[in-house]
Amino acid sequence: MWLYHFGRSSGAEMPLKLVYRTAALLLATTCVVSSAYAQTAHATPEALGTAMPASVDPLTATIHIEDVERFAKVLAATNGRPTVSDIQKGYLDHASYGVSIFTPGRIGDAARLASKVNADPASYDRAVRECLPRVKAATADLRAIYLALHGLLPDEPLPQIYVVIGAGNSGGTAGPGAQVIGLEVLCAENPSATGSRKALRRFFAHETVHTFQQDISGIEKSPLLGEALVEGAADFIATLVTGEEPEPDRAAWALPRETMLWDQFQKDMPVSLATLQDNPPPDAVKAVNRWLHNYQSAPAGWPSEAGYWVGMRIWAAYYTAATDKHRAIRDMLRWDDPEAILRKSGYQR
Repeated sequence: MWLYHFGRSSGAEMPLKLVYRTAALLLATTCVVSSAYAQTAHATPEALGTAMPASVDPLTATIHIEDVERFAKVLAATNGRPTVSDIQKGYLDHASYGVSIFTPGRIGDAARLASKVNADPASYDRAVRECLPRVKAATADLRAIYLALHGLLPDEPLPQIYVVIGAGNSGGTAGPGAQVIGLEVLCAENPSATGSRKALRRFFAHETVHTFQQDISGIEKSPLLGEALVEGAADFIATLVTGEEPEPDRAAWALPRETMLWDQFQKDMPVSLATLQDNPPPDAVKAVNRWLHNYQSAPAGWPSEAGYWVGMRIWAAYYTAATDKHRAIRDMLRWDDPEAILRKSGYQR
């Protein structure tokens, strides 16, 4: 659903009824995003026992790395083999708001994290040595992207960005007023400096758009189309503010196959309605997973998350047809009928 562009928490096995119910919950609070990100609803600041952070000024935006720096000290003091007590006292007891978001369902507790670190100390050492410096160098990218988003959508609050250490099971998630990146997963999925930078830039742009999508409803009217529009809007706006194609390999594969893809998508749209049932039939689940929630499990010969590309193409047609481009961008954040958006876009291939 939302927040899964790098990481290992795949949505491919998630019951689709839960996916769409989760979508409604998230959109009522704040959106989380692709198969590489977790898809669980996040707690409120009150439930986390902490205050929601203030909105970010794009001119002074920073990436919160204090949790990783504290974790690095724990690793150094224990030769990479921390005990449960070391993790608790050196890392979790002084955790930021970002770690508090990342703990339920991801870090779990000190015992779980200590077990993960001791099982794969090299990955955590590499995250601290190689990838933390890359994150520090990404501040300029964050500010440039936030300045562009603020210029395009000046009334939308910009979330704080936290980088933390997790249990190797999530590349990122979001909570009210914040987005959180799991550094060890970012590092594993993007081992090169170039790959890390691209992943971070995508996170800063695409995932921030999801936090703006507060007033979307009606996804259940056409589940496959609705979710494709949510993701496609984030990719479209991310492209505007970064000048970069979100997934160039996917786009290069999809464009010459656009007619075939659209024919299949239209066939799968009505089938996807059955995913709202308590026990959705396999053909309905397959229809959705052909396009979404298929990180590392896409159909043979297909790229992951082709539904993002379809959604982006629909919004591109919508934007092109609009006389008021700023209104068209705002429409990407607030709608209640996915089929009405499709009709208004005039998209056909």
